[in-house]
Amino acid sequence: MNPYMAMEMARQRSAERLEAARKASLVKEVRKALRHREREEVLVLTPVPDYVDGTFRRPEDAAPAEHAGAGR
Repeated sequence: MNPYMAMEMARQRSAERLEAARKASLVKEVRKALRHREREEVLVLTPVPDYVDGTFRRPEDAAPAEHAGAGR
């Protein structure tokens, strides 16, 4: 085989490998970012309403002293 042709083929293969490595690195970075975003979304908790009507207890509201059970 012509030495120039062999050198060009080797350079092309090297360029293809570098491009594949760049793409793999990009994919890893995207996956890492998605995992990080998912972890942050899991940490964000939606508040649960304190009352049946869907309202929330404000910090200045006193907590009920006793549980109002369904008495007989």
